[in-house]
Amino acid sequence: MKQNIHPQYHDIIAQCSCSNIIHTKSTLNKKLHLDVCNMCHPFYTGKQKIIDIKGRVELFKKRFKNLQF
Repeated sequence: MKQNIHPQYHDIIAQCSCSNIIHTKSTLNKKLHLDVCNMCHPFYTGKQKIIDIKGRVELFKKRFKNLQF
């Protein structure tokens, strides 16, 4: 393996727009800003909404109601 060709690995701080701070490691040598994290993303907070356009979810459920896994 060649020596001195790999980037340096640093401890960094990633800060979310909700002010949550995450300590991680990266080849970046600066502070990282995140738009969403696990503390504010709707999927993880339970505030997720299903947007049904023209009854497509009901149509899907009706079509595949007999399908079993």
